[in-house]
Amino acid sequence: MTHFRSKLASFFTNRWFVFVAAMWVQSCGGVGYLFGSISPSIKSSLNYNQRQVAALGVAKDLGDSIGFLAGAISELAPLWVAMLVGAFQNLIGYGWVWLVVAGYVATPPLWVMCILIFIGNNGETYFNTVALVSCVQNFPKSRGPIVGILKGFAGLSGAILTQLYALMHTDDHTTLVLMVAAVPTVVALAMMFLVRPVGGHRQVRPTDNVSFIFVYCVCLVLAAYLMCVMLLEDLVDLSRMTVTIFTAILGILILLPVAIPIFLTFSEGESGDERVPLLVEEGNAEAGNSGVKEAQTPDYILSEVEEEKPKDVDLLPASERQRRIAQLQAKLFQAAAEGAVRVKRRRGPHRGEDFTLMQALIKADFWLLFFSLLLGAGSGLTVIDNLGQMSESLGYDEVHIFVSMISIWNFLGRIGGGYFSEVITRDYASPRPIALATAQVIMAIGHFFFAMAWPGTMYIGTLLIGLGYGAHWAIVPAAVSELFGLKYFGTLYNFLTAANPAGSLVFSGIIASGIYDSEASKQAKGHLAGLLGGDEPLKCQGQICFFLSSLIMAGFCIVATILSIILVVRTKIVYKNLYGKSHT
Repeated sequence: MTHFRSKLASFFTNRWFVFVAAMWVQSCGGVGYLFGSISPSIKSSLNYNQRQVAALGVAKDLGDSIGFLAGAISELAPLWVAMLVGAFQNLIGYGWVWLVVAGYVATPPLWVMCILIFIGNNGETYFNTVALVSCVQNFPKSRGPIVGILKGFAGLSGAILTQLYALMHTDDHTTLVLMVAAVPTVVALAMMFLVRPVGGHRQVRPTDNVSFIFVYCVCLVLAAYLMCVMLLEDLVDLSRMTVTIFTAILGILILLPVAIPIFLTFSEGESGDERVPLLVEEGNAEAGNSGVKEAQTPDYILSEVEEEKPKDVDLLPASERQRRIAQLQAKLFQAAAEGAVRVKRRRGPHRGEDFTLMQALIKADFWLLFFSLLLGAGSGLTVIDNLGQMSESLGYDEVHIFVSMISIWNFLGRIGGGYFSEVITRDYASPRPIALATAQVIMAIGHFFFAMAWPGTMYIGTLLIGLGYGAHWAIVPAAVSELFGLKYFGTLYNFLTAANPAGSLVFSGIIASGIYDSEASKQAKGHLAGLLGGDEPLKCQGQICFFLSSLIMAGFCIVATILSIILVVRTKIVYKNLYGKSHT
């Protein structure tokens, strides 16, 4: 019994169990991706026009992205406190929205609805912060895959909750709003004491690569399964029993990754553990190339090495670079000890070290990343928020299929973005933003297809925008942790996510909604109902509704690509220092 209790305790402190628990939280925590499904219900119930719906979308995006408080709580209090606050906000915000839409309480003014949507969706920032901070610290040498998988499950939550909604077999669309309020709250409360740092950098095992391959396989099977189920449900009238079986299989696939910590705990024991230093420590040691840990080298010596070393040293092979700079560092130590030179104290951290938010805000690289994210992810979020109206304008009756599809492509984009950006950095020591620029080119093509509105382009555009947008949220967090360190990662990450609502405010709140309502007004004037001043909300039909706004967003994605390429050029040396020695 004592042995079993010991194994059970080891199971709950296994970093793979924490990772799996974080996946479960994320799998129902990305409620913002369901806005495209619930917005038509809100629009019809409250008789809103498209500009009012866009205002709710911007409030949702602000709530999803303004995570300063979540970052601060994650640094000052135990992570379970942040999870609890997020669950409370999700329940209060979306719970009240459900009461309004269902008619249980009086309809408040638009600004109150915006506040409720903001509060409800802001809970997602707490779930994201707790999951990412915990798992990036537990897996410091696998940041790309970890961030990609976690953010992928957040993107997939829309399809998962849609499947649970299909299980209910109800025509009451307000039930989906109730699910958004209840399900994430219950899961977050169940997991809030389990998702936390557990010293995972001391739990490295030879089987870790196999474990990651297993998780990737589960992710691909899960995405393919959901896609097939959704297509069947859209094309065929399935019985309730069939939908129940499909949902049960979905639950099994989501639970399946827990087999990894079970196997590791009860089969391998603790013999596989080995201490591996953090990537930041390795990167800084290589940047200083002293052959010793950074903790043994004063900061001002490292700074002096950076300033005194010849520029061509960074272009040498890693072994030769290490030898040259080790010699320079030894000379500086000796000169400083003899008083022959006065070593300057460093003024701040170098890229790859730990930056506070204030230190990062004065760095050009940080703002390049911010505006690249604003233009790229902001345009993608506009499509996600308006996908219901986009599909309706082109004559599609079932908008849920496109919302669920973009959720799956978003998921695969995050998984693929994390994996391929890790290949770029680990195998080629190239800057991770290369993958970001590639994703933004893909999104530009997707926006172009939406603008053309040729037959079938809704499916192609949904695929490309979902993949490109999802890749942003696997690549950017990993790049932030590499360029600006892990110590203040929660605060830095949550500041960058503010680019999302800023982009959505411009693209959705001003450009897309303004053009849509303008075209809808023109079409209404050509109908008798419009001339008589009907009370029905304005609706636009045809390619023209989103033609111009899609072309504008395609252009901004090209600008985002240029910013990412500039960042690639500026950070080449950083990534060579961090990952270059693995190629010697």
